[in-house]
Amino acid sequence: MNFLKLEHIHHTYFSKASATTALSDISLEIEKGEFVSFLGPSGCGKTTLLSIIAGLIKPTEGSILLEDRTVDQTERLIGYMLQQDYLFPWKTIEENILLGLKISGLIDSTKANYAFSLLEQMGLKEYEKQYPKQLSGGMRQRVALVRTLVMEPKLLMLDEPFSALDYQTKLRLEDLVSETLKSFGKTAILVTHDIGEAIAMSDRIFLFSARPGRIHKIFTVPKELKGLTPFQARNHESYAKLFQEIWKELESLEAK
Repeated sequence: MNFLKLEHIHHTYFSKASATTALSDISLEIEKGEFVSFLGPSGCGKTTLLSIIAGLIKPTEGSILLEDRTVDQTERLIGYMLQQDYLFPWKTIEENILLGLKISGLIDSTKANYAFSLLEQMGLKEYEKQYPKQLSGGMRQRVALVRTLVMEPKLLMLDEPFSALDYQTKLRLEDLVSETLKSFGKTAILVTHDIGEAIAMSDRIFLFSARPGRIHKIFTVPKELKGLTPFQARNHESYAKLFQEIWKELESLEAK
């Protein structure tokens, strides 16, 4: 059984003056526990496709099944981590990570203890009484990850979550997120413009062509990279080879 299955997804945005096709005939399957990346030029519909998978946008055509259920039947199975952390500045870190549980009516001592244990794993236990403005950007993104994981989603959507961070923090957070998701056996989809990030973190990479977005090519990350942390993977010879291969494909798309 495929964990996530998309069949013939088309999506067109309509306005009074025009119709713009963002996605055309997207079909793909993702296995449980797999980490995949959506890579491609700006405007190729990667974030639109994430929104469709999450049920935030209804596709013009096509179907989506998550664990053999339609998206509207999968409440609380999907978690989102975005470029901005969207923490509430007037709430403490503790209040921020528990907010989703409270809104959903799921809060109890077991869930709260789980949230605090996640915060400790992220190295943030001593900051639970502080406010977001007192934390660095990387620390706030770690809080955002805790807030997402505490809801125990089966599928995580990562929409360029590291792009606003400085390079050193980005590399550290890539390692932390990758290790955390592997330890929990989570399935994840990463949207990124960064070829290196896609290679270092993924099992497979879906390369999209320009608008309307189509799957141009699928790359399988070499087995020898999958057992490494993202930082270690960047220093492996197989990384450079795959980077060049994907780079050439991207250049060929831009030349069309």
